[in-house]
Amino acid sequence: MEISKAELASAAAVTGSQTQELMGAEVLVKALQAEGVKYVWGYPGGAVLYIYDAFYKQDTIQHVLVRHEQAAVHAADGYARATGDVGVALVTSGPGLTNAVTGIATAYMDSIPMVIISGQVPTAAIGLDAFQECDTVGITRPIVKHNFLVKDPKDLAMTMKKAFHIARSGRPGPVVVDVPKDVSFKKVSYNGYPDKVEMRSYNPVRKGHGGQIRKALQLLLNAKRPYIYTGGGVLLGNATNELRTLVDMLGYPVTNTLMGLGAYPASDRKFLGMLGMHGTIEANNAMQNCDVLLAVGARFDDRVIGNPKHFAQNERKIIHIDIDPSSISKRVRVDIPIVGDVKDVLSELISMIKESNTKPDAAALSGWWDTIEGWRSKDCLKYDRGNKDVIKPQYVVETLWNMTKDADTYITSDVGQHQMWAAQYYRFDEPRRWINSGGLGTMGVGIPYAMGIKLAKPESEVFCITGEGSVQMCIQELSTCLQYNTPIKICSLNNRYLGMVRQWQEIEYSGRYSHSYMDALPNFVKLAEAYGHVGMLIERPQDVEPALREARKLKDRTVFMDFRTDPTENVFPMVKAGMGITEMLLGSEDL
Repeated sequence: MEISKAELASAAAVTGSQTQELMGAEVLVKALQAEGVKYVWGYPGGAVLYIYDAFYKQDTIQHVLVRHEQAAVHAADGYARATGDVGVALVTSGPGLTNAVTGIATAYMDSIPMVIISGQVPTAAIGLDAFQECDTVGITRPIVKHNFLVKDPKDLAMTMKKAFHIARSGRPGPVVVDVPKDVSFKKVSYNGYPDKVEMRSYNPVRKGHGGQIRKALQLLLNAKRPYIYTGGGVLLGNATNELRTLVDMLGYPVTNTLMGLGAYPASDRKFLGMLGMHGTIEANNAMQNCDVLLAVGARFDDRVIGNPKHFAQNERKIIHIDIDPSSISKRVRVDIPIVGDVKDVLSELISMIKESNTKPDAAALSGWWDTIEGWRSKDCLKYDRGNKDVIKPQYVVETLWNMTKDADTYITSDVGQHQMWAAQYYRFDEPRRWINSGGLGTMGVGIPYAMGIKLAKPESEVFCITGEGSVQMCIQELSTCLQYNTPIKICSLNNRYLGMVRQWQEIEYSGRYSHSYMDALPNFVKLAEAYGHVGMLIERPQDVEPALREARKLKDRTVFMDFRTDPTENVFPMVKAGMGITEMLLGSEDL
């Protein structure tokens, strides 16, 4: 649904001295229109019925009725990740809000800009254990960037302005606006949506300190073994062009975290692959053995650096660029902190490099690359490609990549082994094409993410790579896919296990597979058909490519592909918990 700026201005503004008497719910909808919101994912209930009535009276915002509030937030989250816009979800009070908590926490951990509107019992009933009451502000406080309880309809417009401003600026994140039922039906004078917002207590820094950037420049240009380590902040800050320019100017090796994939083209030789627990040998060894590390929009989390004491064994100088000062020196002490918007800081750094007379040490860099190529030659992502008896999950992902790498494609995943195989074997060249839950590791996000993206990008191909465990957590959203015509393609790597749990039990718990086997799986083909979609069962390696081709031809249908994959396959490389990032298991021979 495309909305012109003129339509939005007309819908949201009151010109001159005009004043309207509007219900709080109508003011809320006006605010969403003024913010350019195209889609709201939600589920109605008593506390938000006035808001739903206001939606009924307008036609610039499409509401998408999900089947579970968790999926509403996930779908809005997926939309935000793919577009960079603020995602919006609407839920009712009590269980509506508590069902949304997992989605809110997922967005919070990955710094996704979202506004979640929740209904609340009338203000007079708050604290009296009214029907479907819960302490929304208290429950969500640890998992939001900020939250609001609106007690007066006169405050609604400015509160919404603040909510969107907080959600999208600085380090992005979800903001909850809790609206009591009486606030949504009381009338208030409306003079138009605020055109600006000022918050004394919230002024995120955008411009990096020039002196610190100059220090970083000198370190980078004098490095013998430089390395550029980037995370999701590069994508969130829309700084991929600046990153690519910087890497290409310097000729330095670069790695992305799980959340940063696509920031630098995976097809470029300077890209060493993903690093961390399931990263490549070359990416992890370069991280441990570099002498100057430039970290951009990343947070040195436990899945990236492993054991901090092991990481600290090797001396290196660390430059850390991040919009959030609390992320700097949080887990790893850095030498040159630069707080600022990564796009602005990288732009300034590029300008300084162009003006500098100092050039990187070509001989030292050549020797560093020779070392890296030695690590890369071990081919740590090899697997049994010639197996004709059982489908290898890596082969499904690799085949999908080969078929779609030149198409306009988005890949979502759930969480588990399939997520890691997707990250390892689908080589992302463009930003915001890899949509997954990183920080919280939430199972069930794959289908809702794909729904949200398909609405935003109807001409693009959207694939959800999932497993038979994760997919059942929000599988009811296949109904939403049918109602709102979002023809996604689902690739279920079905190994009949909770694969990552089984892998850890094999490696860490002496093969005691406690409750990780799926004993009563549904017939996914019939289930997909029951929801009005196409189902396919694929059991032989030679049928993988034909099935994917057939699914792609069905452009207007949601297709569920049940790939029966090798139940014994593990994700390698792997760094065990508590180990350093260079202490990798490379295959079953290391167990």
